[in-house]
Amino acid sequence: MLEQLAEASHPVLNFPYIRRTRRNHGLEHATITVLTPRGYRLSGRSDDHGFVLLGEVPVEAVEKAAAEALRRMKNGEHKLAVHPNCGTNLVTTGFLASAIAYFGMAGASRKDAMNRFPYVSTAMMGAILFGPLLGMNLQKHFTTEGDPGDLEIADITQREVTVPLSGKMVVTRVNTRLG
Repeated sequence: MLEQLAEASHPVLNFPYIRRTRRNHGLEHATITVLTPRGYRLSGRSDDHGFVLLGEVPVEAVEKAAAEALRRMKNGEHKLAVHPNCGTNLVTTGFLASAIAYFGMAGASRKDAMNRFPYVSTAMMGAILFGPLLGMNLQKHFTTEGDPGDLEIADITQREVTVPLSGKMVVTRVNTRLG
């Protein structure tokens, strides 16, 4: 069903801004996938100009990992674009569990709510188990693009920022361009 919805959404998903954002999101995931086995803990955020990585990693390591990720994606490893720790999975799971709680308890008196609670809780657990699988499929068809097309890495910059209550954070910006 998601494939059919993605196919129907194809004209919108291929607007230049959206396509570039989806490609950068895929490259972000692929870069994190390459860096993770090397011991780096990262999170990221993508836009139509590239992506940002948050976490302590040398800029040289990001340069090598992003180049490797892009090369592998261009060679057909499109699955690198889908990542299990993506925010899409978290949002999908949270939305499903919240919707079940809301609709499961809507309009219930206190007594009815207590009677419904075991069923609603069980349904929420199902949503928490099913949500990441749905999120992975939403990534695959909507929020990322595994084929980078003519995407190229333009430049990579890094800076350290001070975050209230957390201290210092390393922010690495990977800018992309169309080839």
